[in-house]
Amino acid sequence: MTLPLMAHSRVSAFSTSPGLKRVGTHNGGFHCDEALGCFMIRLTDKFRDAQIIRTRHQQVLDGLDAVLDVGGVYDPSRDRYDHHQKGFGEVFGHGLSTKLSSAGLVYKHFGMEIIARELQLDQGHPDVPRLFLAVYKSFMEAVDAVDNGINQYDTEDQPPRYVNNTHLSSRVGKLNLDWMDPDQSAEKENEAFERAMNLTCSEFLDNVRFHAKSWLPARSIVMECLALHLFELEEEMKIDPPIKYVLYQDDRSNICSEAASGDRGNRRSTPPEWAHPCMFPICMATLACNLWATCHSSISSTLILKIISRRPIFK
Repeated sequence: MTLPLMAHSRVSAFSTSPGLKRVGTHNGGFHCDEALGCFMIRLTDKFRDAQIIRTRHQQVLDGLDAVLDVGGVYDPSRDRYDHHQKGFGEVFGHGLSTKLSSAGLVYKHFGMEIIARELQLDQGHPDVPRLFLAVYKSFMEAVDAVDNGINQYDTEDQPPRYVNNTHLSSRVGKLNLDWMDPDQSAEKENEAFERAMNLTCSEFLDNVRFHAKSWLPARSIVMECLALHLFELEEEMKIDPPIKYVLYQDDRSNICSEAASGDRGNRRSTPPEWAHPCMFPICMATLACNLWATCHSSISSTLILKIISRRPIFK
């Protein structure tokens, strides 16, 4: 994969190719988030194969089509994706609270397009939002957290705040020029940044493909088996009325709910009022509940004993 990175002494050269978009990020030492963000945005229709301009000159940045990780502005309407400015607190949503980096911002706004294109699916396909969330949780969130200095663990007896399967941020950091290297030119620096983009490219696409080819089929099998076993258990245990919702523990020790399936789809849809933390009617407890677009809800793990000890939550 060859990236159109061209450099002069302080500001990367503009391409003369007609119609080629220009995406800016800062020069100097680089991190995983801008390397990954620059790679991902070049996969979109809007910025396909855009040239990367590495500079901190605000006048130059102002004239570019998109700017990542520099400039002090987050404004998706103008394709500005910085996260360093005072007051910034954008998160991915879906019950996740990790502050986004420039890569997370690009993924939030373009991730479903990128996934759909990579898998040759329509963005409206139901697998796309499932993969969008799964890839963020298993891969992207660690990039955001590390760049923002968020510890994975608060204390030893608490579950991790996020999953870090690759330690990609550390490996990208090692691609920066050594201070002892006699050649500290912009050209040499951009070559290193290109290697960082290629590394993040490989890791990101591998994660997407794993979830599409392995995780999704496994999920379908598990859900099918779960539905079959539910019917059998209800008969054996003479459960009446039938179970409406199933709770399970995710990889962060959160408790998630999913509507149980019947012969004609879900037996009961997740009530929309469950999206409001004061109206989630489980055992009269005060629950912090975040309802996803996929009708999942995530509940603080500290409430697990209150939840699983009460039969009414399954009705």
